[in-house]
Amino acid sequence: MKKFYLVLAALIVTTIFYSFKNNSNPPVKSEKVIILNQENFNSTIKKGITVVDFWATWCRPCRMQSPIVDELATEFKKVTFGKVNVDQNRSIAGKYGIRSIPTLIIFKDGIEQERIIGLHDKPTLKSIIQKYTK
Repeated sequence: MKKFYLVLAALIVTTIFYSFKNNSNPPVKSEKVIILNQENFNSTIKKGITVVDFWATWCRPCRMQSPIVDELATEFKKVTFGKVNVDQNRSIAGKYGIRSIPTLIIFKDGIEQERIIGLHDKPTLKSIIQKYTK
């Protein structure tokens, strides 16, 4: 019984630590990533190739995906990258039927080309994006 309480206490402490640690917005390390909202979403995706990352602060896979998207934004010079916080932009998330996050949508001239749901590694995402840059 003593072991049970020790494990329970460790689990509670870990949960509290991570909830405080992960409550902030993910840092945007790339100046190329645009924070998208109701005002700039349509104008941003309207022309060229745009990769939009739909995420939320409470989503651990989203927080893991975020630095990968930031890195890709610095590598793909001719692609626009944006992030939509689904909690703050419910109308955009609803319009595109976002039911799971993280979700990346690749747009070409405002038209959805591909949807990538869930956490993916950098090589996988890079190869998918490269299909639209040739």
